[in-house]
This record gives sequence, C-alpha cells and structure tokens, in this order.
Amino acid sequence: MRISLALILSGLPFLASSSNIVLSNDDGWAEINIRVFYNILTQAGNSVVISAPADNKSGTGSSDAPAKPLTKPCEFNSCPTGSPAQGFNASNPRFNYVNSYPVTSMRYGIQTLSPKFFGGKPELAVAGFNVGANLGLTTLISGTVGAATDAAKEGVPAIAFSGTSGSQTAWTAPVPAYTRTYSDLSTNVTETLINAGKPYLPANIWLNVNFPASSSTLCTSPRDFKFVLSRINGAGLGAAADVRTCGYQRRYNGGESGSGVGEVE
Repeated sequence: MRISLALILSGLPFLASSSNIVLSNDDGWAEINIRVFYNILTQAGNSVVISAPADNKSGTGSSDAPAKPLTKPCEFNSCPTGSPAQGFNASNPRFNYVNSYPVTSMRYGIQTLSPKFFGGKPELAVAGFNVGANLGLTTLISGTVGAATDAAKEGVPAIAFSGTSGSQTAWTAPVPAYTRTYSDLSTNVTETLINAGKPYLPANIWLNVNFPASSSTLCTSPRDFKFVLSRINGAGLGAAADVRTCGYQRRYNGGESGSGVGEVE
C-alpha cells in the first residue's frame, strides 16, 4: 500500500487539537525521552497515558510474555524489588510500567489503561522516541517498532519514533538538547496526523519515523529538519544524492529525517 506524507515544520506553536494517546517505548518507562515526550504531547492538548516496560527492553522486537512481579528494581531504581507486575507512579497515575516487553506494554495500555482513562480504545498509539535509529534490518528486532506494529494489529493507528543521538538517561537528569528537539519533532508529526482528520492512517498501517543526529552544531533546532518519505534500507554504495535535509543528502543512508510506512498482515 502506498500513501503520501506531507509534514510541515514551521516552528510555530502547535495547532489546537487533541487525541487520546497510549505512549510506549522499548527503553523503559523511566527513560528521559518518554517523559519529556509525554510532557510536550500533553502541552499540545492531548490526553496521554504511558504504558512502557519496567526496564530497558531494546532489541526485543515482537516478543511478548505475561508480566511478572519485579525480582530486581525497575530501571534507574524507579520502583523497588518486589513491586507488582504492573504499576504506576504515585504522583502521576498516567505513568505506568509493565514488567515485560514493549509489545506486552503497548497491549496493556490499549486493552487495560485506555478504557480506564479514555473510556475505550485510544485514538492513536505512539512508540518512542527510541534511543538510536530504527532503519534497515534493525526494524526487525526493534522493540519500538514491535510496539507500533502490535498497536496496528489491535486496530489503533500507530507511529514509531527514533532518534539517532543520545544514550540511556534517567528521567531525573537534566534534559539533553536532543531530547527536546526530538520531542518537538515527534509532537509535530503526531499533531500533523491528528489535524489531517480521521482515519489517521489506513487500517493495518503504521509509520516509522527516524531523526538524524542532533548536536550543538548540526540539526540543533526543529526548524533545521524537513521530512521525506524514505526508503527503509540504505542507499547502495556510490548512489547519487537524492534529498538534502539537515546536513545529509540521501534518503536513509544513516542520516536524514525519514518517514517510512509499515503494513501488518
């Protein structure tokens, strides 16, 4: 299936819109990216609930298993040993962990948390944004991609976001510049999709969105980026330039802001 994707990054305030969103990842519920992304999505007017793994589950693809009580602390000591299989932050019950895989966490968010907070299914499922890009063969083992794929199987439009820069960072740390940039970009894509109106995506379709490296000298602001509908696999050796965006000149050769389309069967 082929669809067109037009995304505008203006740097202006997000348009007034709202959607009920389940947010997950594979880096864990206490990683800083998902917490800042939650804040920006919420500030844009959306109703969001986090349902993410208790620990870093990167590279677990579409693995799925019943959640079990914690035999060790959650990542960054965000919950103690002996905590229940599913739990939430005492100060914000919309921050939920599941002691299992990203797929299991996303499904718990859709089937259990969404009826509780939204009165039914979410309107949109978002995974990420991931620490590290998810392109090429990496998509086959990505827990971020696995979570978005499972949401699409559940009948919920889904987006997987990933950023090239960064490392595993606790939610209590100072917010890195790339985290803010990628959060703004991810929210912009999400809002663009919402403002286009329902159905947000065709049935069984999810988007895979990747951001290039962001540093103090390159791709420092959301204004520096533009989006292209990209190939999933890398350009062949010696391939000619085919797009110029944020310091890169090829559709997925390890760099650009790429938006790919996935379909589940």
